[in-house]
Amino acid sequence: MADDNGTDREHTTVVETGGGGGGGVLAIVLLIIVVLVLLYVFRADLGLGGKTVLPSTVNVNVNHS
Repeated sequence: MADDNGTDREHTTVVETGGGGGGGVLAIVLLIIVVLVLLYVFRADLGLGGKTVLPSTVNVNVNHS
């Protein structure tokens, strides 16, 4: 090369990411929240403790002979 004066130079490239990488964790947390909300909404259809129907009164007939 024309400007090589017989000296060896080492070139280092520094790439700054800006502290990224937290987007995946945020996506997983949001996914878990959405799944829990859907389970809560459809808990009766899935049989996960839906409303139980209890009568307000119970009539009992006892016959003594």
